[in-house]
Amino acid sequence: MEPNEYLKTILGKQSLGNDSPEVLAMARERHAVETLLRDRYGDSPKIRYGGSRAKGTMVRESYDLDIICYFGHEDNDAGDSLEAIYNDVRKCLESKYAVQPKTSALRLQKRDDRTDFHIDVVPGRFVDGDGGDAFLYQAAGPEKRLKTNLQVHIDHIRNSGLIDEVKLVKLWNIRWGLGLKTFILELLVIKLLKGARAKGLADRLVNLWEQLKDNANDLSVEDPANPTGNDLSEILNEKMKRTLSSLASRTLNSIEQQGWESVFGPAKEVSDQEKVAAIEVLTSRRPAAPKLWCP
Repeated sequence: MEPNEYLKTILGKQSLGNDSPEVLAMARERHAVETLLRDRYGDSPKIRYGGSRAKGTMVRESYDLDIICYFGHEDNDAGDSLEAIYNDVRKCLESKYAVQPKTSALRLQKRDDRTDFHIDVVPGRFVDGDGGDAFLYQAAGPEKRLKTNLQVHIDHIRNSGLIDEVKLVKLWNIRWGLGLKTFILELLVIKLLKGARAKGLADRLVNLWEQLKDNANDLSVEDPANPTGNDLSEILNEKMKRTLSSLASRTLNSIEQQGWESVFGPAKEVSDQEKVAAIEVLTSRRPAAPKLWCP
């Protein structure tokens, strides 16, 4: 299969339509979360979608829904400080969910068995009025807050023209165990590929990995919503840069020696008969090392 056709097939396997079970489950839970917040705070906060759902970058192996819950600048219904807002929203959610606190978000899980709903609730307060820039509580850091803008983030990704590339690099991040924060990965893809001359999807990915391999020490990204106030260098640190360079080099070698399936796995679904045949072969010989893309 031609590389670009193969990559489109992988994207198809990873796509989540509006009628997919995963998206429908998130939508149902989103409604339950909003009902819970409205019962507690009325029409006070602005509640909307964020995360990969809003950006259009969901892949089956890494999807989530950020539910943004921002209060007006003069609104004290949830508290008079960012920390108070964060804790009050957490307390509200704990009446129904098991809540896992994160740096600025609250991850929702089922109470009895800790099933993950793939939903983060992000409390915050608008910097001015009832829209635009907002402050989020930060559990760590000297100021305990981060200035950001949800719509700027969404627009930056959605309007990049590189959604397919972002999705595939997210999948690479997962299957090759890179562990880089998705937002940083999105910014890297857009910065390195914006205006790239390579025409095909496969050529653009190779271009990206070549830049990561050869120029990792010079990598930097800026938060488009707060370029001077949100320092991302702690996440994209020297150790991560070395890891990116090494993994990009291994990926390029893998493509050259074994083809694209060594990066993202087989393009077609394996039938039951093929699985049985593969098991029979494996039991008759010494097992080979697993592919990196295997879960």
